[in-house]
Amino acid sequence: MNLLFVGDVIGRCGRRILSEHLDRLVDEHMVDLVVVNGENAAGGFGLTLDVAREMFGLGVDVITSGNHIWYKREIYSHLDGERPILRPANYPPGLPGRGVGVFTTAGGVPVAVVNLEGRVFMDNLDCPFRAADALIEDLRKETPIVFVDFHAEATSEKAALANYLDGRVSALAGTHTHVQTADERILPGGTGYITDVGLTGSLDSVIGIRKELAIERFLTQLPVRFEVAKKKPVLCAALFTIDEHSGRTEKVLRIQKEG
Repeated sequence: MNLLFVGDVIGRCGRRILSEHLDRLVDEHMVDLVVVNGENAAGGFGLTLDVAREMFGLGVDVITSGNHIWYKREIYSHLDGERPILRPANYPPGLPGRGVGVFTTAGGVPVAVVNLEGRVFMDNLDCPFRAADALIEDLRKETPIVFVDFHAEATSEKAALANYLDGRVSALAGTHTHVQTADERILPGGTGYITDVGLTGSLDSVIGIRKELAIERFLTQLPVRFEVAKKKPVLCAALFTIDEHSGRTEKVLRIQKEG
């Protein structure tokens, strides 16, 4: 089966290029499940129900997220519903939402999707390594196909978790840093990996934000109201071809499409 994972969608610019390319990518690569990180899809920070509906309408099957999922409070009440929207599983107990789900493709293949968040240079959350340990054994009783969106800042933490889970998950893709890395590969145990899938938004930007505003922030060290950049849209994604019986990744294809 083929799982397409699209990196962090940034605002309207990102949603627009997603709408332009998603159907063609699904057809071209015979995609069975589309997973998209949407934590920045609404105005560059957070997710709203209307934006989530828009993305599902484009053919997205599952929306994952990260630390910015909490920026729009209106989504909180929908995180516990039936809609396939995930937030990182290693947040403290009692918060809205869930960090894992098992979703069935049109062909009847169950696929587990796990959303985790890193701790290096980020919030002091529960350990993502131990959170993964607590989740994956039970998930593998339901399906051998387990995909992980690891939303983390540090390359070392992403690589460490991927190797820690090698052979226990089908694939792990990093998000959060918004820069696509050229290190897609299959680890010795059969886990597909890429450090960061990249952004789906403006390439003429500083990680999706208008570059002059980001530069101002660095020069002055004063608070600056960031705005989403709109020029030169790009879609970044990774395609994982996974054996339905073993759960091992057979191929990883890095994708970048410009508008």
